[in-house]
Amino acid sequence: MVEKEITEVTRVLPGNVEDNHSRYLEAIIDDTLICCLYLPNGNPYPGPKFDYKMAWIKRFKKRAAQLIKMDIPAILIGDFNIIPTELDVYKPQKWENNALYRMEARKEFKSLLKQGWTDSVRRLFPDQAVYTFWDYLWNAYGRNAGLRLDHILLSPKIAPRLIEGGIDRHVRGWQKSSDHAPVWIRLKAK
Repeated sequence: MVEKEITEVTRVLPGNVEDNHSRYLEAIIDDTLICCLYLPNGNPYPGPKFDYKMAWIKRFKKRAAQLIKMDIPAILIGDFNIIPTELDVYKPQKWENNALYRMEARKEFKSLLKQGWTDSVRRLFPDQAVYTFWDYLWNAYGRNAGLRLDHILLSPKIAPRLIEGGIDRHVRGWQKSSDHAPVWIRLKAK
């Protein structure tokens, strides 16, 4: 196995020096910039947590736009805490006033894609209801009453290299597992 060179770039999302939440990390692995994030949940809506979420997204979008302008291979990966479309949620009508599915958050996600980012899971599964999260309550996993909250977005410089990916749904069924399932992709070698 070949050892990869890793260079940490930052542990802070630019734009608010007072924000000390551990939500963002950038590292260069070989020649690819990986941005790992945990976007704020934002619940309950409305309220200060939702306001923080929306302000964080605006800062994140600004950084994402800078990365697009740099024209580098970059990947945005993590728990975005955003359900992008009706296809990404079991019973969408139940989620309309939840910060994860609020129109404002979905609009911002769509705006990210308009910058040039590719939603890798949606590219690979364009018409399928695929989920990455199942609540612990009400047998959500057993009923497949899930949400797609975890995303891997690819910059235009790396998106053409996407060859496969998936969601390891079965991991969610393990004893004492996370309520999220691993999401993964594979890229063609350069």
